[in-house]
Amino acid sequence: MKLSVYVQPGAKKTELSGMHDGKIKIRVCAPPVEGAANEVLVKFLSKQLKISKSGIKIISGEKSRHKIVEINMDTLDVMNCLSK
Repeated sequence: MKLSVYVQPGAKKTELSGMHDGKIKIRVCAPPVEGAANEVLVKFLSKQLKISKSGIKIISGEKSRHKIVEINMDTLDVMNCLSK
């Protein structure tokens, strides 16, 4: 499934933070330097969804706060995991 996310880098802790312009907002503790925030985003989603990092890929927006992430999971399973 493809998931639209809005990433806020430089937060105090990495967490889901509601919605932003119809996208899931995720605050990440890493700065937006040399892909560090993207790395933390993939690690966070991997932990939340209980899948390997290789099952998550940023397919659009690597240098933007607005990203599209491809996740190798069923849409309903992803939504259930993220709503907990």
